[in-house]
Amino acid sequence: MGVQFSSPWFLLLLIPAGAFLYYAYKSDFRLGGFRKKLALFLRACVIILLIFVLSGLHGFTILRDKQVVYLADRSDSMGDTARLSEWIGKSMDAKGEKDGTAIVSTGLEGAVERKLSLSGEAGASLNAALEGKFTGLESGLQLAGNLFEGTADSRIVLLSDGEENVGSMAATGRLLKDRGIAVDVLPVPQREIRDAAVEELRVPDKLYQAESFYVEVMIKSTFKTAGELRIYEDNREIGREVVEVSPGENRFAVKGLAKSPGLHRYRAEIFMDGDESSANNAGFDFTRVDGPPKVLIVEGTPGTSGNITAALESGMIGTEVISPHMLPLEAAKYALYDSIIFNNVSGSNVGGKQMDMIEQAVRSFGIGFMMAGGDDSFGMGGYFKTPIEKALPVSMELEGKREIPSLGLILVIDRSGSMAGNKIELAKESAMRTVELMRSKDTVGVVAFDDSPWWVVPPQKLGDKEEVLDAISSIPSAGGTNIYPAVSSALDEMLSIKTQRRHIILMTDGQSAVQSGYDELTQTMVDNKITLSSVAVGMDSDTNLLQSLADAAKGRYYYVEDETTLPAVFSREAVLMAKSYIVDKPFVPAMQNAGDWASLFDQGVPGLYGYVATTPKASAQTVLTSPEPDPVLARWQYGSGRTVAWTSDLSGKWSKEWVSWPAFANTLTEIVKWTFPQFASSPYEVTTTAAGNQVKLQVESDSDNPPEKLIAKVAGDEAGEQTVELIQEAPGRYTGQVNVSKPGAFLMSLEDASGGNSVQAAPGTGFVVPYSPEYRIASGSGEDGLKKLAEMTGGRVLSWDKPEEVFDREATSRKVLHDWSYSLLVAALLLWVADIAVRRLALPWAAIGARLAAPLRRRPAPAAETGRDAGLDRLAARKDRAASFYGSGGGSAKPPAADGPVPEQPRNRGAGTGEAGGGGTAPAPGAAPAAGRKAPPEARAPQRPKVPQRERPPASAKPAGGTGGRSAGPPPPPPPPKSSGGKAMEAEEQSGSAMDRLLKAKNRNSR
Repeated sequence: MGVQFSSPWFLLLLIPAGAFLYYAYKSDFRLGGFRKKLALFLRACVIILLIFVLSGLHGFTILRDKQVVYLADRSDSMGDTARLSEWIGKSMDAKGEKDGTAIVSTGLEGAVERKLSLSGEAGASLNAALEGKFTGLESGLQLAGNLFEGTADSRIVLLSDGEENVGSMAATGRLLKDRGIAVDVLPVPQREIRDAAVEELRVPDKLYQAESFYVEVMIKSTFKTAGELRIYEDNREIGREVVEVSPGENRFAVKGLAKSPGLHRYRAEIFMDGDESSANNAGFDFTRVDGPPKVLIVEGTPGTSGNITAALESGMIGTEVISPHMLPLEAAKYALYDSIIFNNVSGSNVGGKQMDMIEQAVRSFGIGFMMAGGDDSFGMGGYFKTPIEKALPVSMELEGKREIPSLGLILVIDRSGSMAGNKIELAKESAMRTVELMRSKDTVGVVAFDDSPWWVVPPQKLGDKEEVLDAISSIPSAGGTNIYPAVSSALDEMLSIKTQRRHIILMTDGQSAVQSGYDELTQTMVDNKITLSSVAVGMDSDTNLLQSLADAAKGRYYYVEDETTLPAVFSREAVLMAKSYIVDKPFVPAMQNAGDWASLFDQGVPGLYGYVATTPKASAQTVLTSPEPDPVLARWQYGSGRTVAWTSDLSGKWSKEWVSWPAFANTLTEIVKWTFPQFASSPYEVTTTAAGNQVKLQVESDSDNPPEKLIAKVAGDEAGEQTVELIQEAPGRYTGQVNVSKPGAFLMSLEDASGGNSVQAAPGTGFVVPYSPEYRIASGSGEDGLKKLAEMTGGRVLSWDKPEEVFDREATSRKVLHDWSYSLLVAALLLWVADIAVRRLALPWAAIGARLAAPLRRRPAPAAETGRDAGLDRLAARKDRAASFYGSGGGSAKPPAADGPVPEQPRNRGAGTGEAGGGGTAPAPGAAPAAGRKAPPEARAPQRPKVPQRERPPASAKPAGGTGGRSAGPPPPPPPPKSSGGKAMEAEEQSGSAMDRLLKAKNRNSR
């Protein structure tokens, strides 16, 4: 333990401080004695402590113990990590008693296996959960460096193959070097495996329709083998070849043909004999094919889209017709089309996932969308509160426009155990969506059933929707399935409801425990004009029973494989019961706000025979209206795309005059073209770089006025997207990062958000995230990187055969500083408070000082002090002897015995008058005391025993030898006369009073 000063020059302040204290001692007359000394001592301590704080007084300790943190690379390329754990355990056996060890594992990120511990039994297990698809040695080194306590020789032992693919261990090594932390490395040999990998796939960035091109594939292998190479375009195989590969790089080219315009994703896969790793057998790439636009037509009824396809193809627009069940489940598929048309498609046939993707394609990637009417479209198709309704310019809800018959509706919902999870949640959402469609004059009831019915919402007028919705949302799932009691209870309640239309919706996914007695129920329904529709969810449902119930009760039967369509089914049923959504009468549409479409109707507008009633949204542009008025043709901008609503049909049922109109083909073509993406070329150059599970986006604009705020929207193969606000690093240059969880294809669009509203800034583009570089065939340069790291930080390259050499070195001594500033300041503050108390408080400081000094008085006094006290004691003895000689109380003193020699006393060197230290003697009887005379022997010698007194001589007789020297004459004469005796008494009293004063002064000084 030692001390040191970080700023020793401040110690020079002790010189002026000493001068100040001396001046304060001399000039402060308010205090005295012990109190003054104590106050000065306290103030001196305060000043000295403050000077020590300014000079940076620190304590320090010299330590020689070691701290080692083992960093184990546990990425997938390392294979079995048991050998790492075994080596670490053997190494720890050689550590000293005061040496600390810790263990950290790393994959994509680091994780602490065990914190620093001195115990030799701490263990070397490696069990932390890690993402092994990447090797992030930088993250592991940073975490290991943070575990050191800074009190010992610190060292990291890195066990890795050095093949990092995230971060930079060299950058972290420089930081560790600055902190004095060395990194020892143990290179782990690469596993010898037979591996062939698709290292690279390239297709041209841009193609034209019908253009031939080559798909270039680079395959890297560690052994010679043969196998098959397959090329896919949008999951459709377009080429297959048998190839032979040799160790190293092998390049192949497969010829392709750009058949259809749009964004296309390409994938290359290999299937090689003897390949031991399949994680690196696929590669991806994107390209855009320019050519004639293409429209996807989804028809609800097969064979009803001939009018649409004929009109578009006459305008050189390609078409593709599919059923709703064929809608793609990948976002990239929708990017192949410029627009999508729903031709009288029921929402119950479109899955929730497909609805989300279509809405996302319109909003984020500028794909157009148009809905054509019919019996199964708009509100009649159950699109209320769906993503499709969100994208359309019209709403499915009729807001107080016409008198709609009152409706009594009871929902019978299966809540058995088989409905647990997503099914019961979608069933509750369906019921809630149906309730929201109903009006306050309607009556609604909800009964849930398992083995027995449970009335969640007893039949009631729909006054407070929120209360009903809250009750529905609380339905749990449990129990078995028994349909009959629930339907019977619903029918009993429905018989008491007085509304214009009465309807029951039954939904279940199971088999009923009771299979008989339903005929009587359905007959009662028919007799009382009550209808029932049934919904069978999944293959396990009692489809025969449910279909027979719907047919007997004159309702509709639905079989649902995708439970996400349940909300659309319930909404459709609620709308169908109202019937007022369909306006079935002839009329001629009127132009309201045609805009640039006004020229399409210069020659007049053909008549229509019906349409589906809707409500235009606030910002929508209504082009044609009905007499009610309801929108017949409406359009608006939705996000990056455009959508159109045509509420009549295009099959000829309500629009036979339109489809026979000579201008029909041109009019429909122009309407559909208006929905196409608005950008033919992009003013932005987009570059993507994958690093670990992150993709860095870099966007550069060549525009003179680049946007202030740019947003990127990225969507994967599945529904859902990430919105990334790009950071403008320089004028026209933007960067951002996107987190990805797995390799695959991604679509991206750019939006300008400078003005508060997002506007599409560029056409959609794509990028791919290949398989993790962890699975690439290693180049073998990892060991060199480890050696450079060890050399940079002052570490060593360890051996697998000598694990004990981790601790086989002399520990570097290290000085550990202890900051005393806080303690010194606290002590100075306390002493300053004590100094104020001594100076300001009126306490018996002398008594306090005496008590404090009492222990010191009990010690043997120093020589000088002992001599001073002995002199005072002798002086007091002389006083007693003088008083004894002259008598006490004014009487005569007893003379010395006559018959004995009087011992000679030393000559008195003073000339006092009886005061202490003066050495004078008492005056002889009858005469004044004279200076220079010797005191009687009795005044100096110890008191003797009393002897009988002789008869006193005459008063006139005097001793012959004066007062000094040895007396050889007769004994002292008798006392003088009364007057002379009075003077002797006064002299004796004066001598006694002086002695008393001396004793009192001594006592005061001792205080």
